[in-house]
Amino acid sequence: MNNAYLNRVFEKVKQRDPNEKEFLQAVQEVLESIEPVIEKRPDLEKSGIIERMVEPERMITFRVSWVDDQGNVQVNRGYRVQFNSAIGPYKGGLRLHPSVTLSVIKFLGFEQCFKNALTGLPIGGGKGGSDFDPKGKSNNEIMRFCQSFMTELQRHIGQFTDVPAGDIGVGAREIGFMYGQYKRLQNEFTGILTGKGLSYGGSLARTEATGYGLCYFVDEMLKHKGESFKGKTVVVSGSGNVAIYATEKATQLGAKVVTLSDSNGYIYDPNGINLEVAKDIKEIKRGRIKEYADRVPGSVYTEGRGVWSVKCDIALPCATQNELNEDDAKALIANGCKYVAEGANMPSTPEAVDLLKSMGVFFGPGKAANAGGVATSALEMCQNSMRLAWSFEEVDAKLKGIMQNIFKSAIEAADQYGSADDLVLGANAAGMLRIAEAMLCQGVAY
Repeated sequence: MNNAYLNRVFEKVKQRDPNEKEFLQAVQEVLESIEPVIEKRPDLEKSGIIERMVEPERMITFRVSWVDDQGNVQVNRGYRVQFNSAIGPYKGGLRLHPSVTLSVIKFLGFEQCFKNALTGLPIGGGKGGSDFDPKGKSNNEIMRFCQSFMTELQRHIGQFTDVPAGDIGVGAREIGFMYGQYKRLQNEFTGILTGKGLSYGGSLARTEATGYGLCYFVDEMLKHKGESFKGKTVVVSGSGNVAIYATEKATQLGAKVVTLSDSNGYIYDPNGINLEVAKDIKEIKRGRIKEYADRVPGSVYTEGRGVWSVKCDIALPCATQNELNEDDAKALIANGCKYVAEGANMPSTPEAVDLLKSMGVFFGPGKAANAGGVATSALEMCQNSMRLAWSFEEVDAKLKGIMQNIFKSAIEAADQYGSADDLVLGANAAGMLRIAEAMLCQGVAY
């Protein structure tokens, strides 16, 4: 970074949180990209906006004790980081995964602030979760964990304060258990969680939203270059909610998706992914993606990494952070990939992003490209407040419009600050400025 102010801010973050590598990576990426904005807006330095943005408003850490099916007491650690509420109540998912640490939750919460601002909806940024691993647990064990987790979390959230949602390891089942416990303890039926089941306040199209939204954003990227999905070959990583529905929408838009993956390996289907089989394995049987190769003739399963070595026009990383590194970027470039858009949170390393951009690959950062999930969560909040339920088509149309506007805001901001087609700069600048304007209006709390 060449800007002295941003360098001072980042050095202070490193001094405070020297061991939080995921959080430091996210902060550095944002600060490096917004240098042109800070050069033109000295008032932001004078008001200490960036110092305040990189420090969460509140961090909550708590013990989660629960009893397994053998009667043994288990203890996990729970988190909720309420990062910024300048434009609305905190909004962001809950992640249940052994890799969850305070650094991971802070990085996700920081990214969430910009993502939520880009939607144009009145929602601030937050994130939470636990190092609990739902894999291999019975329904009763998951219920007991979720009830214990919510027993503490319910003290810190509310429909006008903080509205959590799902993330990795938290689907409809987990949301249902948490919502039931919140309702039991608070004695109220409010839209305190999003991603709820349709029978108790959930929204149609929420399941599909992040994957669909990703493809709507990529469609805008393609249109910007005079192209479309039609006839394109797409490589998707992951096989969870985002990956499955990105595959579905890309296929509907005329592309051929040829891969899915999980933590063990990836499958390649040269004829295009059979969604019926993929959904059965991942959504119904909760199995491993390698089972796909046993059921679909002509497909191949490969153990370990390597999904980015498959030839494609478009790459959509939809699994987890830092899954696409510099060597993967080199492989994509060598195979002629022209578009990369992030369906997961920070799935590309900084070195990969820099290389892709320098070689002319049109890159869509996660805070813009995967904002469809939180946007539809906010639409669920709207429906809950109005005691209404919109049709799938209504929600999907609103989602598409939001993703189109996100692309428009990001591309215009990139042009305004002298870096045409740089969606990393554009997304960070547009999101940051919306939050900054609200913070400037609300003053400093001493």
